[in-house]
Amino acid sequence: MADAATWELDRLLAVACQAAETAGEVLRRHFGQTQQLVQKQQSYNLVTQADVESQQAALETIRKHFPQHAFLAEEASPQEAESPFVWIVDPLDGTNNFVHGIAHFAVSVACAHQGELLCGMVYNPVQEDRFTAVQGRGAWHNGRRVQVAPQERLDEVLVGTGFYYDRGPMMRATLRAMEELFEAQIHGIRRFGTASLDLAMVGRGCFGAFFEYELSPWDFAAGVLFVREAGGTVTTTRGEPLPLKRTGVLASNGRVHQQVLQIVRRHHPP
Repeated sequence: MADAATWELDRLLAVACQAAETAGEVLRRHFGQTQQLVQKQQSYNLVTQADVESQQAALETIRKHFPQHAFLAEEASPQEAESPFVWIVDPLDGTNNFVHGIAHFAVSVACAHQGELLCGMVYNPVQEDRFTAVQGRGAWHNGRRVQVAPQERLDEVLVGTGFYYDRGPMMRATLRAMEELFEAQIHGIRRFGTASLDLAMVGRGCFGAFFEYELSPWDFAAGVLFVREAGGTVTTTRGEPLPLKRTGVLASNGRVHQQVLQIVRRHHPP
C-alpha cells in the first residue's frame, strides 16, 4: 500500500479523523461527571462506561465506511477478517487522567495495511488538539505541519516516560533509567499518563525522546506514525524495529536516539 493512490489515503484519513472526533464527543459529554467503572484486574487499571461508548462510536464510524476491514481495539476482542487493512483504536488513552478530572487524554485511531501504518489521528477532545499523520505526507498539529526537535545532546532535551500498569520490575527498571537520564543532565522528565499524546509531543518538538517499556498497539500506532512523519525515529526499547504488537517503545528526534537507547536498554526489565 506504499504506493496507494492519493484519494485512497485521503479517504482513510478522513474516516480516521471522523472516528476519532465522534468518539471524542462521547468523552467530552462524560468528562467531569462521576464515572461508572468497569473494573479490570488491578484497582489502578480502569475501564469506564465512557471507554465502552467511545469505542462503540469509533468502530461504528469505521464499519460504516469499511465494513470488510479488521480492527484491533483496546476494549474488544480482535475481529477475524481476511482484509489486509486493520484499524487500531484506543477509545480513551489516559483513563486515569479522565476519571480524576485531568483534561489530558485522547482518542487514538490508526489504519494499517499488511502491518504498515498508513494514517492516524490522536485527538484530545477537551483541548481540541488534533494530531494527524499520513504516510509520506508529514505530521500536522491543528493544521500546522510540525517537526521533531533539533537538539543533538541529552542536556538539551526533555524526556517523557510512562510506567504502563506494572508496579514491580518494570516500574523499578523505569525509575533506574530515569535516574541515569537525570545524571546525563537532561532538562527534566515528564510523565503525563497518555502515551499517544506523549508521542505527539515528540513529533511536535516538545520532547527530545519518550520511552515506555511496555505498550499495546492501540497505545502507540497513531503516535508512532506521527513521530516518523515529523522526522523522528521509533524503535523498541531494545533498539529493534517496532512491531504492531505489545512491546517497549522508544521514540525520539533521531539525533538523541542512540544516547537514550543506551540508557534505556541498559536497565531493560527481563
